[in-house]
Amino acid sequence: MKTIAVLPEGTVSHEALLHLFGDEPVELLHFKQISDVFLATASGKSQYSVIPIENTIEGSVSLHMDWLVHEVDIPMQVEWVYPSIQNLIGRQAELLSPDGDIDFSKVTKVLSHPVAMAQCMQFLRLHMPHAELEHVGSTSEAVEWVKHHPDEGLAAIGTTLGAKRHGLDILASKVTDHDNNYTRFVLIGPEPLRLPISSVQDKTSILVTLPEDFPGALHQVVSAFAWRKLNLSRIESRPTKKRLGSYYFYMDVLASLESVLLQSAMEEIEALGCQVRILGSYPSYSLSK
Repeated sequence: MKTIAVLPEGTVSHEALLHLFGDEPVELLHFKQISDVFLATASGKSQYSVIPIENTIEGSVSLHMDWLVHEVDIPMQVEWVYPSIQNLIGRQAELLSPDGDIDFSKVTKVLSHPVAMAQCMQFLRLHMPHAELEHVGSTSEAVEWVKHHPDEGLAAIGTTLGAKRHGLDILASKVTDHDNNYTRFVLIGPEPLRLPISSVQDKTSILVTLPEDFPGALHQVVSAFAWRKLNLSRIESRPTKKRLGSYYFYMDVLASLESVLLQSAMEEIEALGCQVRILGSYPSYSLSK
């Protein structure tokens, strides 16, 4: 049985992982902090860790990307995309109006993870502009806080799984501002992993550091992929943390590391004086609820 580190029960990470593995049994180790999720696999406590790295609305999760680059050296082994569906959660009985509808004016405070909160701002401004908004470590922590503080007019933004786990009600479902709200997750670990479901494609993630004082270096790097007709699905600059103005480039290539074209592209890039680090070559899955 695979041992997997993941954020707390009822988070989107937890929900997405259960959906990915389906009926296959796995042992889950839950941690409140994403740093502890990383360190569980780095220390050998778990075989894999679940890391959310990109969201349709909020973009890259910079903290998690920096951990992958600067803090641990663990390859990505699986990628999957999962819908991030957030709900308003609380105690229905506390918030009912005389006609039996939810009276949002009774909500005094809404708690959630800052990323989840940001995905629901239109709903919150429309229905609860008066409510105080408080950030906590995870959507699961928000739901648990509401559970343990009854009669205070609290509500949380979280998952259906989180509401079920803590015995609370869905006050309003699918409250995200956009219907196309998806999160990209990666499973990191020392060993490759193939699941008994059809993958969309193979992908390779690399980190490219350009040589100093080389005008047009990034253009030549991108050209090495372009003329070989290798598709870059993502390119993003991040600071190297060595000095101001020094950046590396994170790139996702829609090809397996076994591809001769990809291998020759990386050789060409290295010949330019660039440093290339492989962050993982893995199957990519797209899942829906």
